[in-house]
Amino acid sequence: MSIVNINEKLKKISDHWNPRIVGELNDQHVKLAKLKGEFVWHKHDNEDELFLVIKGSLDIHYRDRIETISEGEFTIIPRGVEHKPFANEEVSVLLFEPATTINTGDSEGDLTRDTLEWI
Repeated sequence: MSIVNINEKLKKISDHWNPRIVGELNDQHVKLAKLKGEFVWHKHDNEDELFLVIKGSLDIHYRDRIETISEGEFTIIPRGVEHKPFANEEVSVLLFEPATTINTGDSEGDLTRDTLEWI
């Protein structure tokens, strides 16, 4: 058992759209990431995702609407729901999702990270 300091871990991240693992429990990963700009449209057929905004503001685009998540707020995106994260300015997020989750879901491309670093 150990204590994880989120702010210290975030200082180790300087790139965007490249989640790092900071914890694991019950086959779930706790990840930190910095996001900026536009991600890709994608969905996860078998996994739900939790996005908790630590710093900044994150827009989640859905096919029929846009939801804005502010600091201290989170949203859970159910499996199978197509979405596209977007951040006008850099945002720091904590992600909680099954260890099998690939960040780009069903849309493999340049932003796909299938092997994540532990920090």
